[in-house]
Amino acid sequence: MIRKASVMYVYQDKFDEYKQRHDQLWPEMEEVLKEHGVSNYSIFLHEPTAMLFAYLEAESEEKHARIAETEVCQRWWAYMQDIMQTNPDHSPVSETAKEVFHLN
Repeated sequence: MIRKASVMYVYQDKFDEYKQRHDQLWPEMEEVLKEHGVSNYSIFLHEPTAMLFAYLEAESEEKHARIAETEVCQRWWAYMQDIMQTNPDHSPVSETAKEVFHLN
């Protein structure tokens, strides 16, 4: 099991829309995440900076990386690109956060 954390950025006027879309996460997107070994997935919003902090656990780096190759994930990225900072392929601008402490 691996732990992954990253930060992303949502547009200041889209906080509610971002939450609503995740409250209505597509069942097929949830299925892809679980099929690729993702569990314990949370996203937190720091409103003053519009920064999203994401944390998840996954079975392996390899399985997690394959999520991006799925049609459902690519559709989700396209769906989200109007409310957050994205790359040319519509994937979210994301910066990996390095783990510096863990208490089990």
